[in-house]
Amino acid sequence: MTVESTAARKPRRSAGTRKSPSTKPELVQLLTPEGKRVKNVAYDKYVADITPEELRGLYRDMVLTRRFDAEATSLQRQGELGLWASLLGQEAAQIGSGRALRDDDYVFPTYREHGVAWCRGVDPTNLLGMFRGVNNGGWDPNSNNFHLYTIVIGSQTLHATGYAMGVAKDGADSAVIAYFGDGASSQGDVAESFTFSAVYNAPVVFFCQNNQWAISEPTEKQTRVPLYQRAQGFGFPGVRVDGNDVLASLAVTKWALERARAGEGPTLVEAYTYRMGAHTTSDDPSKYRADEEREAWEAKDPILRLRRYLESSNHADEGFFAELETESEALGRRVREAVRAMPDPDRFAIFEHAYADGHALVDEERAGFAAYQASFADGEGA
Repeated sequence: MTVESTAARKPRRSAGTRKSPSTKPELVQLLTPEGKRVKNVAYDKYVADITPEELRGLYRDMVLTRRFDAEATSLQRQGELGLWASLLGQEAAQIGSGRALRDDDYVFPTYREHGVAWCRGVDPTNLLGMFRGVNNGGWDPNSNNFHLYTIVIGSQTLHATGYAMGVAKDGADSAVIAYFGDGASSQGDVAESFTFSAVYNAPVVFFCQNNQWAISEPTEKQTRVPLYQRAQGFGFPGVRVDGNDVLASLAVTKWALERARAGEGPTLVEAYTYRMGAHTTSDDPSKYRADEEREAWEAKDPILRLRRYLESSNHADEGFFAELETESEALGRRVREAVRAMPDPDRFAIFEHAYADGHALVDEERAGFAAYQASFADGEGA
């Protein structure tokens, strides 16, 4: 029997089905899904002095962020927004990390960081203006130290790294944080950011919200190891935190930011969470993931988790929850009224600034689009 025929008889395992190492990834958790407080020697000190009022504040942040997000989804379904990227299920990762920041820290978001924007004082209606197409963000990044949303996947990590290098050269003790998702972790820009930040010891925290689905692509199709372990190859620490645990997200981010400010360089934080809704309102997650998976993660809901802890610790009563519900509904109404009061987008703005000196093809396309629009007024396009 030849070597070739022997090899042919053996089943071959493809690279995509190779098993990951059996060692279970370490997960930093301070609150269980049942709302039980658990001890962690390394990170307890970062939330040791948190007050009941601050805990209620974290809960309020998550509830109002979810209410705003739900209103935005509804507005898009009713034709008021062009698109919406929901954060449903990721509130704890965003609010925990967002509240860990100092005012002088600088944030580079993607397009789903509505909770972080809330923490930075960005008016929610400005976010909706961008998704309606009437502005490019609507806020001054330097007023909130919160950059405009970035649609190009992963590119903001390079911006954050360069900014952090500048912060270090200026001798400031502030830090920079870059948000991105598990899908963006496969982008070359992110790898370049890791390289530059490590070599130049940049004061930047890479905060990856691993919601386990890059649109319809599961994480295991992108990596053989947990995402936080990638940092080892670039020479800086990585840590995986329970992204549905607001206390753990707060503590781990505080730790990473303190490292950055102390001149110890970058950190990769992988917030292990779950996107309970669609990737965007143009997506149907039922096409690629099972209901059982979503239901299992709904049992780990970040808001319910903290509510259970507040109730069991007597840090909040029914009056607090009822008042917050009223505030939540008022926010929803304010957002809806603000969006409906916005002008319709300028349909022809897309043709502006395509070329510095104009272009015959753009002129032709503009004229064709104008004729198409006019056909509706004449009844031809109905």
